[in-house]
Amino acid sequence: MTKVSVIIPAHDEAQTIGDLVSKTRAIYPDFEVIVINDGSTDDTAAVARDAGAKVFSHPYNIGNGAAVKSGIRIASSKILVFMDGDGQHDPDDIAKLLEHFPEFDMVVGARSKADHASLGRTFGNTAYNWLASYVAKFRVEDLTSGFRAVKADIAHNLLYLLPNTYSYPTTLTLSVLRNGRTVKYVPIKAKMRKSGKSGINIFKDGIRFFMIIVKICTLFSPFRIFLPVSFLTFLTGLFYYLYTFCMWGRFTNMSALLFTTSMVIFMMGIVSEQICQMRFDRSEGEK
Repeated sequence: MTKVSVIIPAHDEAQTIGDLVSKTRAIYPDFEVIVINDGSTDDTAAVARDAGAKVFSHPYNIGNGAAVKSGIRIASSKILVFMDGDGQHDPDDIAKLLEHFPEFDMVVGARSKADHASLGRTFGNTAYNWLASYVAKFRVEDLTSGFRAVKADIAHNLLYLLPNTYSYPTTLTLSVLRNGRTVKYVPIKAKMRKSGKSGINIFKDGIRFFMIIVKICTLFSPFRIFLPVSFLTFLTGLFYYLYTFCMWGRFTNMSALLFTTSMVIFMMGIVSEQICQMRFDRSEGEK
C-alpha cells in the first residue's frame, strides 16, 4: 500500500492535466496519482493516462464533489491529497501539507486574499470563513480551498456527507472540525487558472455554501443555530412590548406570540442537541 494518494478531479482540463500529473510524479514517484475524469469532452483522460496517472472516468459530468468522492473510494493510501486540475495548485506545496502528519487529521492550503479572483469573491470568502469559524469554534482561514490532505479513514467516514458540487471543501472542513478532529492551515500561493474559467458562481454557489454551513451546523451542533434565533426572537418581542406599552399601555398578541415562539425555538434547540449527541455516541460506538 502506498503512503499517499493524490486525487485530482478534472473536467475538460486537457491543457493542464498532463503537466500537473508529470510534475507530481516527478517530485513524488512513490505516490499514487489518481485523475477522476468527470465526463470531459476533450482528451483529459488520455492526456492524464499518458502522463502516468491512474484514470477513472465518469460517463458524464456529475460534479467536482462527485469526482472527489470517486477518488476517495478507489484510493489505496492512508493519506489523501486533493488538488484542482486547472493548474492553480503547485505540486511542490504537497510536502508542506504532509509534514504535519500524523499530528493533524487534515491540513489545508490556505490562499491569501490576493489569490482570489475578485473583490466580491474575497468579501464572500471572508464572510463564509467567519460564519464557519462561529459554527466550528475554530478559526477557519480558507473554507473553500480545494488543496488539502486528510487521513483516508476520516474521509471514508464522512463520505456520505459530501455533496456532488464544488462545495465539498466546505462540508469536509466543517464535518472534520465538528467531529473533534484536528485541522491545520498552511499558507500557499495559488496560481491563476491556466485553462477555462471558474465554475463557481458567486451568488448561486454562495447561497449553497451558506445552506451547507447551516446544514452541517444542525447536524453536529444545532444549538449554535437555534440559540441565536431564539434570542433574537425574544429581543424582538421585548422591544415590541416596550414600544406598545409606552405608546398605548398595552401588552399585545404579537408580543405574546414572539415570546412564545422564542421559547419553542429554544426548546427545539435543546431537543435537537440531545438527538445529535445520541446519534454521535451511537456512531462512535459502532466503529
